[in-house]
Amino acid sequence: MIKEIELKISPEYSLNNEYIKALAANKLKIKESSIRHIEKLKESIDARKKHDIKFVLRINIYINQDYKETETIISTYKKIDSDKKIIIVGAGPAGYFAALELIELGIKPIVFERGKDVQARRIDLRQIQQYANVNPHSNYCFGEGGAGTYSDGKLYTRSNKRGDIKKILKILVEHGAKPEILYEAHPHIGSNKLPVVVKNIRETILKYGGEIHFDSFVTDLIIENDLIKGVVINNQDKHFSDAVILATGHSARDIFELLYNKKIYIEAKPFAIGVRIEHKQNLIDELQYGQKERSDYLPASSYSLVTQAEGRGVFSFCMCPGGFIVPSSTAPEEIVLNGMSLSKRDSKYANSGIVVAIENEDLKDYQSYGALAGLMYQKDIEKAVFNYSGDGSQKAPAQKMTDFLNDKISDNLGDTSYIPGIYSAPLNKILPDNITSRLKIGLKIFSETMKGYLTDDANLIAVESRTSSPVKIPRDSAKLNHVEIKNLYPCGEGAGFAGGIVSAAIDGQNVAKAVHSSYNS
Repeated sequence: MIKEIELKISPEYSLNNEYIKALAANKLKIKESSIRHIEKLKESIDARKKHDIKFVLRINIYINQDYKETETIISTYKKIDSDKKIIIVGAGPAGYFAALELIELGIKPIVFERGKDVQARRIDLRQIQQYANVNPHSNYCFGEGGAGTYSDGKLYTRSNKRGDIKKILKILVEHGAKPEILYEAHPHIGSNKLPVVVKNIRETILKYGGEIHFDSFVTDLIIENDLIKGVVINNQDKHFSDAVILATGHSARDIFELLYNKKIYIEAKPFAIGVRIEHKQNLIDELQYGQKERSDYLPASSYSLVTQAEGRGVFSFCMCPGGFIVPSSTAPEEIVLNGMSLSKRDSKYANSGIVVAIENEDLKDYQSYGALAGLMYQKDIEKAVFNYSGDGSQKAPAQKMTDFLNDKISDNLGDTSYIPGIYSAPLNKILPDNITSRLKIGLKIFSETMKGYLTDDANLIAVESRTSSPVKIPRDSAKLNHVEIKNLYPCGEGAGFAGGIVSAAIDGQNVAKAVHSSYNS
């Protein structure tokens, strides 16, 4: 017999299996000896009562019944022996999980990635961190594993209705992620651990007959009579296949421009722009847990904030407890920020995007760019932030939170995790008024929501601009192919159908299934 129950326990007992077993037996009024296995289904923290923080566990209790390990997903893969082959553009979570799903379905994936493999990317990340040298094909956004690999690896998603989240997490665990992600409420791998997982996924794809090509930038699409036949790589090599899955990520501006110039239908979509706010992690812990010194049994605390200001959403984005701010520019002469955490989340800093929703009505001066209006608006802001210092570096303009709200240039700034460095600047002079005015309103509201959030020690650093794609590549809602070009399958964040590692991976799987269905229709 299997019984599902919920337990609330003190943090210091959360890893004590014998204690959990005794508590479960008492709740079910059974003997401990009859419990043969305990399976964790969900684990979260209830910190509403600061003096009595609890771990909330939802668990399956196996009573007089043995637990049987389920078959691994990898063990179901077979070597591809079919002539069917699909080109996948992009080796991020959407592309790689599409490739794994195609293998499961007996179709050969051929992945083209503009950037480098996950290990070689490290050299280019160091170049941008230390020397402001931006490789437009290998950076925090481009390269094997996509943007999430070196910018946090958070796995939380609300995409329950889109696909099998459990399957995504199981595949990650089978490739080296910690098993705890299967039940944690906010699972996280970490930018120091995820590269190994990505490398192992690559090896699985290759082992079962897939192909992966790095330094392979798609410069054209081969289309005849509204039917895609293949792609051109690096302006010279033509590759043909039965279909093309376009999984290029939210920052692949050249792909959006290619589609626009070829008159392939795309749309402008809402996105968001703002700043990174950086507090000391111990302050956030105190606000969330009510503890001056966080217990060793509690993780670095996070927060999620959302409000409305002047008709637009203002919200926290990609909150990184115990994390770092990193330079995520994808081209020279722009400043773009993102956040990341290592697996232990043990940095003394907490950072989060605080961003303002950008709607089509905010782009009146950019309407001549059509579907690329948001992209050009985004690009102009990133260039303005870069140009403000005039020194050609990746140093970012910053302002103390209190000074920003009072329109005062900061005489000095708090220390920061951002390695290229920050300098004092009036953010309301650099960023558009419609963004800064709403940020001010939002931050004041957040300061009421989280008493103590407003502090002289927090820095606002510009600019957080790559929250999502400013372009959508429309597709048929049932068949998932592009609305005009047959056998072209837009996929993941870059196409406007995902918002993170797990949702992108699910979309990759769904598109792979749609491709398989098209063979049988």
